[in-house]
Amino acid sequence: MKILAVGDIIGETGIKELKNKLYQIKQKEEIDFVIVNGENAADGMGITEKNFNDILSQNVDVVTMGNHTWGKKDIFKFIDHPKLVRPANYPKSVVGKGYGIYKCKDKKIAVINLIGRVYINILSENPFLVAKEIVNKIKDKVDIIIIDFHAEATGEKITMGYYLDGMVTAVFGTHTHVQTADERILPKGTAYISDIGMTGAKNSALGMDVSVAIKRFETALPERYKVATGEGILNGVIFDIDDKTNKVVNIKRINM
Repeated sequence: MKILAVGDIIGETGIKELKNKLYQIKQKEEIDFVIVNGENAADGMGITEKNFNDILSQNVDVVTMGNHTWGKKDIFKFIDHPKLVRPANYPKSVVGKGYGIYKCKDKKIAVINLIGRVYINILSENPFLVAKEIVNKIKDKVDIIIIDFHAEATGEKITMGYYLDGMVTAVFGTHTHVQTADERILPKGTAYISDIGMTGAKNSALGMDVSVAIKRFETALPERYKVATGEGILNGVIFDIDDKTNKVVNIKRINM
């Protein structure tokens, strides 16, 4: 079983890159299941129904979210779609679901989305306790558990990896839009990487127009960000999972 996780889609530039490159990656790497973080798909903040459908049109199996989940009110039209997963540690009264269970090649795959609390000003419950609660609830019902931890602090992310080591198949980080080179398999068998990167414009400031970013930092004045255009990149990671043990035997970064 090979699972591909694609880093944060940044605006229409990112969606275009997904359309241009995902099929090629899936064919070359023999990918079985695809997870895409879509929380920046709508002009860099949130996701619209059109964005969501454009992503699903590429045979994506799950779309995860993050701190910009509610960036576009359009999301309330499709928040209950079975292929959409928002952070599980939002308050319990919040609409949508924090994880989903999907079938692929006679395997049941659980995808859990969590949001960090360090340097992210979002009202949320403790992601560590929520993660453990969900894992304990579903561990006997699924074969594979994958976690998208949408968090800012590397320390929080790697601690989550060790916290769940041996309990889940893989933990990958999203949100910072910069792919890290620390992919590894932890001592008890869980695959881990701090951030899988982004899918958007190569020459950009985290997917956004560089000139706007410079102006904001130079003047400290509010300036509306806009999605960068031009040559694109697709970042992600492939988890190669043994069909007998359901453990990752290889983790490979994608920077295309």
